[in-house]
Amino acid sequence: MRVLVTGGAGFIGSHVVEALTARGHDPVVFDRRDRPGADVREPAAVARALDGVDAVCHQAAKVGLGDGVADAADYVAHNALGTAVLLSAMAAAGVGRLVLAGSMVVYGEGHYACPRHGTVRPGPRAVRDLEAGRYEPKCPVCGSELATGPVAEDAAADPRNVYATTKLTQEQLAAAWARSEGGTAVSLRYHNVYGPRMPRDTPYAGVASFFRSALARGEAPRVFEDGRQRRDFVHVRDVAAANVAALEADTGRGALTAYNAGSGVPHTVGELAGALAEACGGPAPVVTGEYRLGDVRHITADSSRLRDELGWKPEVSFEDGMQEFARGR
Repeated sequence: MRVLVTGGAGFIGSHVVEALTARGHDPVVFDRRDRPGADVREPAAVARALDGVDAVCHQAAKVGLGDGVADAADYVAHNALGTAVLLSAMAAAGVGRLVLAGSMVVYGEGHYACPRHGTVRPGPRAVRDLEAGRYEPKCPVCGSELATGPVAEDAAADPRNVYATTKLTQEQLAAAWARSEGGTAVSLRYHNVYGPRMPRDTPYAGVASFFRSALARGEAPRVFEDGRQRRDFVHVRDVAAANVAALEADTGRGALTAYNAGSGVPHTVGELAGALAEACGGPAPVVTGEYRLGDVRHITADSSRLRDELGWKPEVSFEDGMQEFARGR
């Protein structure tokens, strides 16, 4: 299969290209870092890139929490407009298979249950609570403590920041394209991806990259809130394998199917910082109590649908992945 990989020279995209090649496919890289003028917002460039292509793996996006709403227009231009241009070109070229780099950020907070009211969806955390060190969301009905658990794909979308809103928009556009064109569309909702080639020292990098950069400077990783935020850290090679599985699967036409792509083994942000510090032989993490508006407290994955329907499973353990990541590979 000849597969156009947008963002194919980037962090995740480059691993997808390698995984496709290893499976005998023919990946075509479309990335501004690799080819001047390769911009998904440019219809002519996208149309040329789709010539002879059987499927598209859409990894190109502006990622991360960013700078509040100051860079909202840039997020919308890259993620929403870029996806719309790509889908229009795919319809014109008759390319009917799409795998989208989705994100767990579309859920907002993860799964919460109140002992009295069952499953609930707490709203955004108030600044006054964050400043007072009250980080855990409470039941929006009675104010009780909540139990947390993995979120499944049927959870309602509740994006909490600009980036999250554009990732949901990408899914909605892909679903509209699939219905209109009878296409096959899959969104892999990545959880916290880490590993080789992860961007460093930018406001849009992930927390694992921030911690590793601090340790490389001989500094202690700075852990926000109390460090007990729960996340699902999944290795980039496992995510690349999920993309190949989705491209090869028969998921049906005319609709978008979403799959969580996570390790299934939650860890706290503090545990991540501690594991990296130990692997790097660096100073122990410092818990600062700082916070970022738009961050959610807990979000972990139920990836059983991806395992059951596509036969995928993660292969890189947290411990092995942290050792490799600490070595900078």
